[in-house]
Amino acid sequence: MKRLFILGQVIVIALSVLPSVSAVFAQEETKDLGEGNQTSRSSVTGTGAEVGNTTAAKAGRADGLGNPLLGGTRRPLYRLRPSDVVEISFTVAPEFNQILTVQPDGYVLLKDAGMVEVEGLNLEEFRAAVEKAYRGYLHDPQAAVALKDFERPYFIVGGEVGRPGKYELRTDTTVAEAVQIAGGLTPQAKHSQVVLFRRVNDDLVETRLLNLKEMLKRNRLQEDAHLQPGDLVFVPQNTISKIARYLSKPSVSMYLNSSQF
Repeated sequence: MKRLFILGQVIVIALSVLPSVSAVFAQEETKDLGEGNQTSRSSVTGTGAEVGNTTAAKAGRADGLGNPLLGGTRRPLYRLRPSDVVEISFTVAPEFNQILTVQPDGYVLLKDAGMVEVEGLNLEEFRAAVEKAYRGYLHDPQAAVALKDFERPYFIVGGEVGRPGKYELRTDTTVAEAVQIAGGLTPQAKHSQVVLFRRVNDDLVETRLLNLKEMLKRNRLQEDAHLQPGDLVFVPQNTISKIARYLSKPSVSMYLNSSQF
């Protein structure tokens, strides 16, 4: 009888303690969930990123790389071309100062140092090439270089326009804008078949046929092509039956001459 009484007391005590234990476990579980949520929020950027003190990546950068598609560096350094004029000056040897023109073969003739190939170099690379060439003549050559003159980017408009010719490409320009710069279309122009010629290499030219008439009529300006330096825009007089996507340079000349008749 005594044993039953003791057992009854133990059961009563256990029942009274059980809610407190459950509450403690519930608090610990809630705390763990809260910490998990905070950790999850700290791993994202954008809205809510401030909770975990996480700083979003700088605009235009991706893992330290200047990705042009994300707004990074888009303008490459200028590289020397034939007919460019460059000036070289030395800090401690002004007798070697000179102004040179890049020759058609891409070389310049340095005073006392001979021929150096510079085509395709940017100005910093050109300076390094000059200093290397003069190490046999000067103890510690320190040169400064400057681009004095260069061929401006250009485009050409030919065919049935008011003022055919060569024009400087100063800003972002489309084919439709180029036609207007060149005086607009003549009454004989076939503006439904304007041809854009773009050089691929020294022997090959890419062609693109544009229907300016339909594009402007329906206000589809997103279809207008943006020019690149050296592009040729040609407005024919007659209907073009067929034109290949790629042409050799001699074929382009023959096409331009024959399409006007």
